[in-house]
Formats: sequence, C-alpha cells, structure tokens
Amino acid sequence: MFISHLALDNFRSYEHVVVELAGGANAFIGLNGQGKTNLVEAIAYLATFTSHRVAADTALVRAGSDAAVVRAKVSDGERSQVLEVEILAGRANRARLNRAPVRPRELLGIVHCVVFAPEDLALVKGDPSERRRFLDDVIVQFTPRLAGVKSDYDKVVRQRSALLKSALGQRRAGRTPDLGTLDVWDAQVADLGGQLIAARTQLVEELRPYVAQAYHEVSNGQSEAGIAIKSSLGEIEERAFTDVSYAQAELARQLAEGREREITRGVTLVGPHRDDLILTLGDLPARHYASHGESWSFALALKLASYELLKERDHREGHSGPILILDDVFAELDTARRTTLATMVHDADQVFITAAVPEDVPAELKARRYLVHESTVERDDAQGTGEDDDRER
Repeated sequence: MFISHLALDNFRSYEHVVVELAGGANAFIGLNGQGKTNLVEAIAYLATFTSHRVAADTALVRAGSDAAVVRAKVSDGERSQVLEVEILAGRANRARLNRAPVRPRELLGIVHCVVFAPEDLALVKGDPSERRRFLDDVIVQFTPRLAGVKSDYDKVVRQRSALLKSALGQRRAGRTPDLGTLDVWDAQVADLGGQLIAARTQLVEELRPYVAQAYHEVSNGQSEAGIAIKSSLGEIEERAFTDVSYAQAELARQLAEGREREITRGVTLVGPHRDDLILTLGDLPARHYASHGESWSFALALKLASYELLKERDHREGHSGPILILDDVFAELDTARRTTLATMVHDADQVFITAAVPEDVPAELKARRYLVHESTVERDDAQGTGEDDDRER
C-alpha cells in the first residue's frame, strides 16, 4: 500500500500542509526541529492511533488549537480510500472514511505501517512497557478489534487496582474492606487479559524466525537472536497461552488464588500489564549484555521482522505490503548496517525516510526528496534525475 497525498491541519508544528507523495522511497530532509519527523508521525498514527514519540494525543495538537486533523489518500492495489482523523484535545477523536463519518476504530486495519526510530533502542534497554507496546502495535494492525480490548483492559485494571488500594487502606484503619465488586472486576480482567495474552503469545511465535533471520542479516551473522514471552502467570509452556480459553481460565485462577496477596500490596499483580518480551543473544539477555551496536541491530531486527510478517499476511490476504518509516535512522548506523538496511528495504511498496542532510539517505534507494524547513515542505527539484518517476504508483 502507499499514501499518495497527506494533509495536516494544526498537527504538531504544522498549521496547514498538503504533500503529494510517491510509491517507493520518499525522503524528508531538514535540520533538527524543522518538522520532518512530525510528517512521518502523522502517517504512522493512521495505522495504530498511537504516536511512536509520546503517550498522549494532546501533544499532537498544535499549540493554541483545539484539534488537529490528519487526512490521507491511501491506495491498496486498485482501491483508493480517503482517511481522516480529527484529534481532539481532551476528548474522543472523530473520523471519516471517504468523507463519511465513522467510528475511529473503523479506520484501524486500513493502513499497515512499521516505524523504526532512534527511540527504539528502548526496546532492548528500556522498561518492559516499551516491549509490550511494540507487540500491541503489531497486534492491532493484525486484529483491529484488539485495540478496544486493550483499552478496556487498561481501564478495568486501573479500577480493580483502585479497589484493592482502598481495601488495603480500610484494613490499615482497622475496618473490614468492602470487596463485593471484586469478583466482577476479576471476571473482566480474565476475559480481556486472556485475549491479550493469547494474541501476544501467538505473535511472538510467528515473529521468532523473522527476528532471527533479520538479526543474522543486520549483524552479519555475529550472534543468534531469540525472543520469548515472560508471563506474570509463571513458568507455563508458552504455546499453551496461544489458546484464548486456557489463558482466560489460568488468569482467573491466579487472580482468585492471589487475592489476599494483592490486597496486602494494593495492586493487581498478574495479567498482561506485567508481562515482558525477553530478548536474547545466544544464551544471554540482550537487555544486560548487548553492546550499543548489538542493541541497534536487535531493535532494527524487531522492526524488520514485524514488517516482513505484516507484508506476508498482507500478500496472503490479497493486499499490497505495509508502509515502512525510517525516522532519522541512517545517520545512527555504521556503513555496513546502512548498506544492509538499504538492501533489505529497497523493494518496499513505500518507504519514508527522515534525514538531516541528503548524504544520510543511501543513493541506492533512489528516493524522491522533500526539503523541510520551518514546517514547510517543498519537493527538491534540484535532484532532477527523473529516476524516481517509475516509482509513482
């Protein structure tokens, strides 16, 4: 798939901009702080309704405005659709599909996109929440309804934990806590959480060979990369958790058995919100033993693996492949990794690259270049080779 037109209103630093784009490689070039990452952030937002830079949508709305609008024309084979999301500060978003109002979640699954950015080093060295988010962003593109499941689960866990904290306070004050609604929250945590556990476990099983292959290529075979789920439910055969009913039943059982311990702590101790994605190089945990270069290679392998898996699924279902975004990446890579990455992505349906200078964009990608300066975007006609004309779709 590819985006042929992108329009932004009051998004980040942009008051208004319209950009015509091409298939193949597109490079946004400009110094730091000029707005190039804001463009690819808007594109990626259409795939998951999340930003790879911030947790809250409020930061996406231009200062002094009440709402931001992201509008894009998306083509998949012979089919084109116009997607529009209105991001409302402090309120629920609104959406349109081909100019008709729809629920925002109805847009999920239309755009498939993978982003790789310097912040992705946190996938290797950062907290478990970074790795859970990585898995969930891929899952939502496979199964859009799970975005609602994840949102509902987070709300239920917050409410259940608030009840446990209140019960702890009542006990400390010498009163008998009111736990009349805890069974209701347990049932919802088990239902929603079991779905997430099963989806994540299945994704990890499917990603595993792609991660191993991608790391082998990016690192020139220096080590063997592995991934596995570490569940808060304990040491249970990983494959068992791909069954939704089993995951739900096991989560319900452990919530019941651990109730006293949770009341004592005042927090929900089991569930997908406490899981982790374990990354290994050989027999060693990458989080503690990977060098800077190995961490870069592993983070890149995770993103390339998710891209390849999305592409395979898309092709199997009769769609064109996902969009790939490389945000300020090539400047961070050594020559060997730059060349390897360029070779691995050169045939993508559409790639977006951000770079501070043209020299950071590998020549072999033959990218159409756009100059970004103070939130204005202009086609770099000076490149003038015409080589990108055959990349139009």
